[in-house]
Amino acid sequence: MEATLRPKTVLRTYPHWFYIPAGIVFAIFFVVPTVLAFYFSLTRWTLFDATFIGLDNYERFFNDPQLTAGLRNTFIYAVLTSGLKVVIALPLAMLLTSSIRLKGLFRGIIFFPVLVSTVAVGITFGALMQPSIGLINTALGVFGIPRIDWLGDPDLALFSVALVDVWKGVGIAMVIFIAGILSIPLDYFDAARLEGETWIKFRYVILPLSRNATFTVILLSFISGLRTFDLIWTMTRGGPGFASDVLTSVIYKQYQAGFYGLSAAGNVVLFVLVTILVYPLMRFFQRVEIEL
Repeated sequence: MEATLRPKTVLRTYPHWFYIPAGIVFAIFFVVPTVLAFYFSLTRWTLFDATFIGLDNYERFFNDPQLTAGLRNTFIYAVLTSGLKVVIALPLAMLLTSSIRLKGLFRGIIFFPVLVSTVAVGITFGALMQPSIGLINTALGVFGIPRIDWLGDPDLALFSVALVDVWKGVGIAMVIFIAGILSIPLDYFDAARLEGETWIKFRYVILPLSRNATFTVILLSFISGLRTFDLIWTMTRGGPGFASDVLTSVIYKQYQAGFYGLSAAGNVVLFVLVTILVYPLMRFFQRVEIEL
């Protein structure tokens, strides 16, 4: 009896040991920093001393006019970039899964910006969008279009950076859509081909059967938009004024000014914001997927 029971016990308990290394890493690099961030957000602290002040940092943070602009811009930026990536990447994926020639080359060209450093992209486009000698305005001038201050106009700065973000990130969205389209059984395409219209193929085959890929692109792009920093900072530093400030750039400015507790409170606000916006979206997508 003992000989027969021992293997079952080993099989039941042995895999649980594999949780321990992952649990330790998760605790060290996520749980502990998160708890410390919540604690330091309730203090006025330097690198060597901390004084508990309760919710004063949050009160100051929400009374800061930069926060209002940052929250609004963060939401606009996330919605705009995630929406444009879906709208642009899906047609590109359809085109590059068709029978056109050199589609492998085109896939590589479109995906290439994903591999380039975001800081390098920001610096490069900052020069290209320079109002007086930038290449973009120079090219527009050939067609008689007046010069545009892409990054200096408060009404255009955020949208200009968002377009650069879409240019850089549309490649990864395209790859996800390509994977989704290629996973669709060929029988569905054969049935759609009998109708002889591209719209039928898109509306009744690609759009519904690549829905999981669409959900993935929206979620990843939306989270990335909420957490964006490096592109904003290298191109505009949140300017002009507060016009292109997002929540992460506001937090960084507070940190630069030496308000460490205030910046920790901003990080907590960002954490809560991402959770509040993304978790319901994930639940909605999961429910739609189950219904399908």
